Amino acid sequence: MTNAQLQIKIKERLNKLSSQDYENIECWQIAEAFNKGQLEWIRRQINGINQLKSGEGSTKVNYDDIQKLIKTISLSGTNYSTSWTSSNYPTDYLFYSSVYVMGKNDCCPDRNILVYLVDKADLYVILRDANKKPSFEWGETVAIMADNTLTIYTDGQFQISSADFTYFRLPVPVSFLGCTDINTGLPSAEVACEFKDDIAEILVDEAVSILAGDIESFNQYTRATNAVQSNT
Repeated sequence: MTNAQLQIKIKERLNKLSSQDYENIECWQIAEAFNKGQLEWIRRQINGINQLKSGEGSTKVNYDDIQKLIKTISLSGTNYSTSWTSSNYPTDYLFYSSVYVMGKNDCCPDRNILVYLVDKADLYVILRDANKKPSFEWGETVAIMADNTLTIYTDGQFQISSADFTYFRLPVPVSFLGCTDINTGLPSAEVACEFKDDIAEILVDEAVSILAGDIESFNQYTRATNAVQSNT
């Protein structure tokens, strides 16, 4: 869907039939609402609130809709006496998916280490539990994320030789040529929606819902809100 089509569709659903009631909405306001809407929609698809299964794998359709946001990078980091800490972190990070880790010690070559992401509040209890703490023999360990840093615990049994981090990235913000970039105050470039057309249609309704709420247009707000994909 082109940006011209996107703007037309949003205005079409805000304006009453054969009227130009809301033609005074600025193009930067449309872009801001669309970008806010796509971020909210993506978070709902990833987190899920259905009773069967939450997360990005809640349904095959949900997974297919957001699969283009899945990204894997190699993390660099430093081995310490009982842990490994990453030194780079993706600037477009949105949501954690998994980490694939290889570890080694003086006796054994690289082997895959299964990593469980845990809450920092539970960390010290886990590290004291003989059944849950890091084990090179069993190929399992725990990790936490804090202050944009991934820390993997080794209990001094092994060192991390590589860590491939898989995550959901932020969506590319839409911007319209000639509009003002609200972050810089400068004229913006043309950046189209990166999603396929059927998803773009859903995101149009997301944007309309936000704009209709802002201008207190109850009928348009109700219609758009009912049309968005809630992932309930």
